[in-house]
Amino acid sequence: MCYDIAFTANIESIFKYLPQLQASGDLDIHFDPTWHKIGMSYPQWPVITNNNGLKLEKYTWGPVPKMLDTIEKVKRQRQLFLNARSEKVLENGTMWNAIRHQRCLVPATGFFEYRQISGWKNKVAYYIKSKEQDVFFIAGLWALSNSWDVDKPGRIPTFTLLTRHANPLMAQIHNGGDNAGRMPLMLTNQLAQEWIKPGLTDTDIREILQYELPAGQLDYWPVNSVRKVKPDDAAVIAPAAYEGLPAIQV
Repeated sequence: MCYDIAFTANIESIFKYLPQLQASGDLDIHFDPTWHKIGMSYPQWPVITNNNGLKLEKYTWGPVPKMLDTIEKVKRQRQLFLNARSEKVLENGTMWNAIRHQRCLVPATGFFEYRQISGWKNKVAYYIKSKEQDVFFIAGLWALSNSWDVDKPGRIPTFTLLTRHANPLMAQIHNGGDNAGRMPLMLTNQLAQEWIKPGLTDTDIREILQYELPAGQLDYWPVNSVRKVKPDDAAVIAPAAYEGLPAIQV
């Protein structure tokens, strides 16, 4: 699944790809560039919604569904909701179906996945980004969640990233673990605008969920592990050399 993302651009760069957002009014948001955030730290992230007008705000990554009704359950299970399988959005009875009309866009400049290589002890981290543009949009869903914070007892806006079956490139990179063969649901700019339109029918939603970004539109390279504590700077995404690393077939 997608638990590691980056946004290394200026927040204003989003307007280049979603110009109607700039004309929507109150956009007083500050967000420092980051080369890596892990979902399990439940960071705040810029999110675009279209609830009574386009808005760019900071939401917390990781919903807390009602079933997590104790702090122990939250600590143990919240990470399971960082991502949502796109196939579940229109499946009756799921949490994601219940909030399918609470759609959002999650801007990013890149994300990380780990590749499993036969005979190697450790997986190899890869950084993946769009070849076409500096900022791209991942489909998401938002929800108001119990914060479980005694200093902030009210509900807070949260979001999840949608994932889908991997394209041929990502199937080779994200090839191990229980959730192998998944990638974020990256949208074209046109589909991104469609995704946050109010009043989409389930048929409309289904058509967008079926989109698969062509492998040829992605750039990628191996990096050092992003799960180790390090400064949040460009060194995080610097290419790393691994002796004997098998080539990816594209």
